[in-house]
Amino acid sequence: MSRYEDPVVISCSISGAIANRDQCPAIPYTPEEYAAEARRIVDEGGSQIHIHARTPDGTPSYEIEDFRAITEAILAEVDDVIVNYSTGAIGIPIEKRLSYLRELRPDVAALNMSSMNYAKYSKRRKDFVFKAVFENSFDTIIEFLTAMRELGVKPEHECFDAGHVANLDPLIDMGLLEEPLNVSLVIGVNGGIRPNARNVALMSEQVPGGAEGSNNWQVIGISRDQWRLIGAALALGGNVRAGLEDNLYLPNGEMARSNGELIAKARQMAEDVGRRAATVAEARQLLGVPKRERAAA
Repeated sequence: MSRYEDPVVISCSISGAIANRDQCPAIPYTPEEYAAEARRIVDEGGSQIHIHARTPDGTPSYEIEDFRAITEAILAEVDDVIVNYSTGAIGIPIEKRLSYLRELRPDVAALNMSSMNYAKYSKRRKDFVFKAVFENSFDTIIEFLTAMRELGVKPEHECFDAGHVANLDPLIDMGLLEEPLNVSLVIGVNGGIRPNARNVALMSEQVPGGAEGSNNWQVIGISRDQWRLIGAALALGGNVRAGLEDNLYLPNGEMARSNGELIAKARQMAEDVGRRAATVAEARQLLGVPKRERAAA
């Protein structure tokens, strides 16, 4: 079978923790709004939802009860979807970020693969909107990996540059990782690799086994460069992520009215190159994420 006939796993970054409704009215705040967005995502072909929790007023949250309420609302609405929790944060203790993994045991948890400058720059202002050092040392990575292995949570390795992908090598050699790996190539963040198709090809070739090997990789394109990066990933056989955390706009420049519109466009682009959106069951098999019982409420 040609790689172009293979199903593509389409993930959605449903809200993020930075943008707010002043920037995009469609960003969900309440559990009910997350659930309604999840329905639109799954109906348009999304099979994995990446969750940053918020309180009902939109404030970013790392509290167990906010993750619980959002997750339960989503699963009550869509029955089955791969639940993926963010663990990345600046200034939030590791133990707090592990607490909601231990309590709720999502299918997948994102794991950032290197320390880096993390910033957003405004050419109009000639200044940074924000800037910080994003700490993800090997000690931090190993602490998260050890906990994820104990909990049966599949790591999603977020890599913002080619060297971040190479950080997988010692962890594989140490026996901390098991294939298939799920590697996310995050492209377009200030402090990370520049957003162009050549860099999609470069980073995908760094994934253990190469771009066409047995490990999974997806592109996470940031801002309006997202669409050409998604196009490159689809042509190279990779999976893709869209959603209001990453980009608020459709290719025609219109602001998205829901995550569903972004996922529908990603699905259409996959179909244009002869691929189709994976079902949730197919995505679970491809990513090595079995369906299992959730932690009790």
